[in-house]
Amino acid sequence: MTTLPTPGPWHRAAFLSRPNRFVVHARLDTTGQEVRTHLPDPGRLGELMLPGATVWLKPATTPRKTAWSTIYVESPGGSLVCCDTRRPNLLLRKALEDQSLDELADWTLVRTEAAWGSSRFDFELARGDDRMLVEAKGVSWIEGGRARFPDAVTARGTRHLRELAELARGGGEASAIFVMQRSDRIDAIEAARERDPAFADALGEARAAGVVLLGRRTTVTLDRTTLGPAVPVL
Repeated sequence: MTTLPTPGPWHRAAFLSRPNRFVVHARLDTTGQEVRTHLPDPGRLGELMLPGATVWLKPATTPRKTAWSTIYVESPGGSLVCCDTRRPNLLLRKALEDQSLDELADWTLVRTEAAWGSSRFDFELARGDDRMLVEAKGVSWIEGGRARFPDAVTARGTRHLRELAELARGGGEASAIFVMQRSDRIDAIEAARERDPAFADALGEARAAGVVLLGRRTTVTLDRTTLGPAVPVL
């Protein structure tokens, strides 16, 4: 089972505000100090970033304007939700390198950040002379027992799906993989049409064109994320 370690140190804090997409203000539990942190997730996260919500911070490892990063937030139900949009790509890369993703076990990872059309896609895979482009999306919003994506308009995500559909209609191989950023049990991952109708349309077009749509649950703890069972994408 593919596992991605996420070493600390971790510092618990209370969410105070989010003045813009990439900045969170939080109060450290240990000292009561108010700190300004980087948030590596541009999504709305409106169901999660609530006043007083528990967030988990770690000191920044590279020079930048904020000395902290907000990596996790606890949902109202107590689930730990990862706010680092890089995590699904890192987890999938490890699974593809190990050929432990059952749905794509007969494909080999060739490169990351593969250019095609006007976009770059997360992975390029090979199987003999065939090639496949793969795009990964992290999912953190849950409603009514289902995961929903996106939680905000994503023109980039829509463009990716439409270009993958174009590739598939031309006889190429293409896949989009949706990876959960939390451990909750869900029965499916579905397009959130009310948040982004263009993305929902593009997802339907991609499926009709032959793009392989995959979904995966995960188990998320402070120190690791583990890839879990497959779930359908609607």
